[in-house]
Amino acid sequence: MADKLHNFFHDNDFDIHEPHSGHLNRFQRKLKTPRKSTFTSWKWMSIAASVILVLGFYLGNIQNTKTQYGLAGIFPKMAEAETFFVSTIKQELKEVEKHRNIETETLIEDALDKFEDLEDKFKTFSKELLKNENKRYIIQRMINNYQQRLDILGELLTQLEYQKNPTKFEIKYDEII
Repeated sequence: MADKLHNFFHDNDFDIHEPHSGHLNRFQRKLKTPRKSTFTSWKWMSIAASVILVLGFYLGNIQNTKTQYGLAGIFPKMAEAETFFVSTIKQELKEVEKHRNIETETLIEDALDKFEDLEDKFKTFSKELLKNENKRYIIQRMINNYQQRLDILGELLTQLEYQKNPTKFEIKYDEII
């Protein structure tokens, strides 16, 4: 064991030399010099964070009020119609998601692309409504947009039901009047 220990120290190159002259004095001088604080006080950090947080809430609130799309945001009298359309669309979208699987994925994605195009058009209608004089015409276009979105979802649900159960949609000759 002593032989292994002796070989270990002999094989490895350890620093066994004395430090340069004046090493102890330089070391003590560094210990005596006061350190400069490199971190910012926690009080200032908390104050800055509070100001940023309040400013963020304020700007977020302003942004929400400026970009409020929809009929109800512009005309409170149209809130009931918009609520009906929005709730019906949400319900239809939930129904579509129930039918989502590998076979129906492309069909659903194609319909949702058309749906998103209509949503983008609706946002432009909302912006036009704030600027334009002919508000009645734009409101009609917005309601028509809602109806087109519902039509797309209804057609999609019919296609999904047909794909799920095609015999349900077969017409028998004696049923036709």
